Amino acid sequence: TRSLAALRRAREKEKRAHQSAGPSAKQVRDVVVPEAITIQELANRMAERGADLVKSLFKMGTAVTLTETIDQDTAELLVTEFGHTIKRVSDSDVDIDTSVDVDADETLVTRPPVVTIMGHVDHGKTSLLDAIRGANVQAREAGGITQHIGAYQVEKNGQKITFIDTPGHAAFTAMRARGANVTDIVVLVVAADDGLMPQTIEAINHAKAAPHVKIMVAINKIDLPSANIDRVKQQLQEHDLTPEDWGGDTIAVPVSATKGTGIDQLLENMAVQAEVMELKASPTATPRGTVIEAQVEAGRGPTATVIVQMGTLKVGEPFICGDYGGKVKSLVDDRGKPIKSAGPSTPVKVLGFTGLPNAGDEFLVMESEKSTKVLSEERLMARRTEKLSVPQRATLESLLEAADGKKVLRLVLKCDAQGSLEALVASLGQIQSKKIDLEMIHAGVGPISESDILLASASNAVVVGFNIKVESNAVGAAKREGVQVKLYSIIYELIDQMKEAMAGLLDPEHRETVIGHAEVKQVFQLSRGIVAGCLVSDGRISRSARARVLRRRQPVYDGGLSTLRRFQDDVKEVRVGLECGIKLGDFSEYQVGDIIECYQLEQVAQKL
Repeated sequence: TRSLAALRRAREKEKRAHQSAGPSAKQVRDVVVPEAITIQELANRMAERGADLVKSLFKMGTAVTLTETIDQDTAELLVTEFGHTIKRVSDSDVDIDTSVDVDADETLVTRPPVVTIMGHVDHGKTSLLDAIRGANVQAREAGGITQHIGAYQVEKNGQKITFIDTPGHAAFTAMRARGANVTDIVVLVVAADDGLMPQTIEAINHAKAAPHVKIMVAINKIDLPSANIDRVKQQLQEHDLTPEDWGGDTIAVPVSATKGTGIDQLLENMAVQAEVMELKASPTATPRGTVIEAQVEAGRGPTATVIVQMGTLKVGEPFICGDYGGKVKSLVDDRGKPIKSAGPSTPVKVLGFTGLPNAGDEFLVMESEKSTKVLSEERLMARRTEKLSVPQRATLESLLEAADGKKVLRLVLKCDAQGSLEALVASLGQIQSKKIDLEMIHAGVGPISESDILLASASNAVVVGFNIKVESNAVGAAKREGVQVKLYSIIYELIDQMKEAMAGLLDPEHRETVIGHAEVKQVFQLSRGIVAGCLVSDGRISRSARARVLRRRQPVYDGGLSTLRRFQDDVKEVRVGLECGIKLGDFSEYQVGDIIECYQLEQVAQKL
């Protein structure tokens, strides 16, 4: 047996050998540093112990855990500290590379127009699409079956036209909210017997809010005895869409989708309009496009319909799309036939995604599969570490700066009745300001819908409601899109607050003081209406104050307290920890878990 001294000498020798080999044996790594990363993930990339990174940051004065997220600058400091080299990658780096690929004029060629058909649900939008597609299918070779891939192409006099078959203007605006501007021409379908309906007007406002989009009108159902084409043209003129034969510049074509009347003329007008717009793209640029729709198919996995906007997309090319990468396994056209490549304005189904993208995501071909994988990881990491709070796009408190330095307040206005709407539009239109412009993106009657939220998101607008409620799906959309919703029940209060916003004086931190919250525990049906049984969680609820109902942090109603009771007694105030019955105005759609936020409006001194 070895003596204790011999064991100690052997241990010391081993320790000295390990120490001398340490620095030279350490492998220096190229560490990809994203815009946000957890300590553990960074340690894995550096092949270091997570505890060592935590210790190093603690010495720098920052206490963190392994699961906490740090920013890019802190991560780079750690990489340098541990002797590795930084490889900084972010979306912006990729954007710089691709934005340099601007098309030289000599490579530009004329591309087909991309057309979206919009209008009222009963005015024959689907029939018109079927008529256009049907006329074209008959002209194709036998066996060419038109597949529903969300978009398709037709050919008229040798010129192709691409149609996007979206479920409505909400989808059109949802894509714009993600920064996708695919459409060149919007064809507004109006029934000759009904004329312009509220949904038609909403579609007009959605189309007008999109930049560089030309609006055409298809006056449908002209075969009906009750058709009145002149009345439709009069209504179009009232919405700044004066038809050409009335001295304006809006192309309005009478059609009958069921009889096939006027379809050829409509297609010819689209082709002429496209010529005037001089739509061009480079078939040799880096291929990029936009996802129209995506789905998971049995045997194919995630697939997406893409409109190619630049370059020529080919089978075998690596790509990034939203958070996911992939390699083009195959391309399928709108007839279900496999193709090897797709040029500008071509709709094509792409197979080869690693995950399901969203409609409106940009599709971009990358240099290599490695760069695709790196960027996909970065985007997914950013998504995982993203904060739950969405930064608000526009608020009354932070007016948007326009390009010329003049501020613009954009509004989507919804009211309870046509009379209120007309009065508010007129009053808001009279507000004068040298510093700020007011732009009414859309004004309509009825509750605030998801469509309103998407329009506001795409246009950087504030949604203002008067005496109306917010639909449940709109509440989630507002939170997701970061859109501010302001609800009013007093007309002069709405106008005054808009005036203050226009004057640049609105300072809600001083205007509005929250005095308490109550949580809805039960909902009671009483003879005088529906009352919320609440527990005051903080502060106090005052009968003379105002209150709003918050559902998942978004307001669904705002107004005065019509009832505040403790047991059977009407009271002026209920303090923290006590139960009470609350009724706000005529609101009745309370849900257990709703928060009633009580606040007071205070006068503020004007700022110069």
